[in-house]
Amino acid sequence: MELMTPAQDRPPQRTPRERGTRRGEQSVEHLLRRAGFGASQEEVDFYLELGFSGSVRRLVDYEDAPDDVDSLIGTPGYVAVTAVGGFAPATTIAHARQRWLFRMVHSQRPLQEKMTLFWHNHFATAYTKIAGAFNAAEGSRYMAAKPSEDPNGVKGQIEVFRDFALGNFRDLLVAMAKDVAMLVWLDGRTNVRNRPQENFARELMELFTMGVGTFEESDVYAAARVFTGWNLARPGNAYYTFSYVANQHDTTAKEFTFPIYADGGRTIAARSADAGMQDGLDLINAVARHPATGPRLALKLYRYFVSEVDSPDERLINDLSRLYYENNFEMKPVIRHLLLSSQFTAPAARYARYSWPVEFVTRAIKEVGWAGFSVNDTLTPLANMGQQLFEPPDVNGWDLGAGWFSSGAMVARMNFAATLATNQRFNLRERLRGQARTPEALVTLINDRLTPSPFTSDQHRALVDYAGAGLTFTGSDAQLVTKASGLAHLVVGSGAYQIV
Repeated sequence: MELMTPAQDRPPQRTPRERGTRRGEQSVEHLLRRAGFGASQEEVDFYLELGFSGSVRRLVDYEDAPDDVDSLIGTPGYVAVTAVGGFAPATTIAHARQRWLFRMVHSQRPLQEKMTLFWHNHFATAYTKIAGAFNAAEGSRYMAAKPSEDPNGVKGQIEVFRDFALGNFRDLLVAMAKDVAMLVWLDGRTNVRNRPQENFARELMELFTMGVGTFEESDVYAAARVFTGWNLARPGNAYYTFSYVANQHDTTAKEFTFPIYADGGRTIAARSADAGMQDGLDLINAVARHPATGPRLALKLYRYFVSEVDSPDERLINDLSRLYYENNFEMKPVIRHLLLSSQFTAPAARYARYSWPVEFVTRAIKEVGWAGFSVNDTLTPLANMGQQLFEPPDVNGWDLGAGWFSSGAMVARMNFAATLATNQRFNLRERLRGQARTPEALVTLINDRLTPSPFTSDQHRALVDYAGAGLTFTGSDAQLVTKASGLAHLVVGSGAYQIV
């Protein structure tokens, strides 16, 4: 089946029983696909009890939900991890990838994980360069370690994103300017007064905040000088950490073409070396406050949560930008408003985004099942689909939208669908036993659980024909083992499942 384009007119035909006959089911499923990674039936039932607004409240105010998901790794009833010699996500990047995928599948704070993924792409940092600068274990440490598991309390970059998932954007910028992985990735550790390093300065303005066309090349050089001395140290030769090295800071004044201060001032005055760290904080305040930053973040969030294919709704972009500034760069009010907006809840917003590989894989696991399946088995398929966690291709992050769907990547998605469906064939049989007495009923049950974008009448008929082909269908255990897993493969591998 060809990949459906979210923008195309959707067929009015439906499967025999309209999915979401329980009040609000389709809206809640839509919310959980966008503000999370899809949902198991049990999760859908839980959120339906809360209603749509209650579900938004639960997702946004995630601090009220327990964060004990990591303690469940390796216990029965959850998707498995694979770790020869012990599970060590703080020092082994493959284990760190498995832990994050496990969290995406099972966290009771799905929006926190969804925003962590958003920031991972926004501040795109690749493990390979960090590991190359130090070693594989150190690279994993600075990308993924939790303070509670590290002997020196090191907090990996992904844990910073998790802490700031719906936190203060300005404070997140400060944290990234001091982050060990970022200081290696954008060469801040080599930024000294006699040789200013421009990489972080440029990306701070171009990618992280204001955007292209809002600054001049002279601003890049001035910003590089602002961050001279924001380097690394290794106390006791035990671990690297941020260190402001005063004698490496350029103490002269720095002039910009855009306002740095609320009164319109464009010059960061000369300071003593000891006080020079304030230069960087002043610039971060300025770029967070810049009139282009709020709309740029709002547009990026719109495409992440609402639609990649429709023209952005300017009213919503303006409302999100206003909330960003009025709340002093706090992201929680912005995201709450977005998820409750009429633009997000409109039926036209459903299936209007191309699924990222990790979204596709996690949703498939949650909807098809995970008994006896390991998240380790997703790592190679994810790489073949074009997304390896902790390894964005460059500072721009991944190529989003339709760019995910090269022919090779689509084959990888279909192959993963086959692997997962085959692995879950007995699980599917147990879940469907006694519920499907006809091919039509089986297809309806599969589509209800897997929530693809609506199929055309011809596509639906092809699925029914497959379910009934070569046998007198009775819904026996033997038939369900073969046909339910086969249908799951066809649906998850179809174009209709690649959009969320």
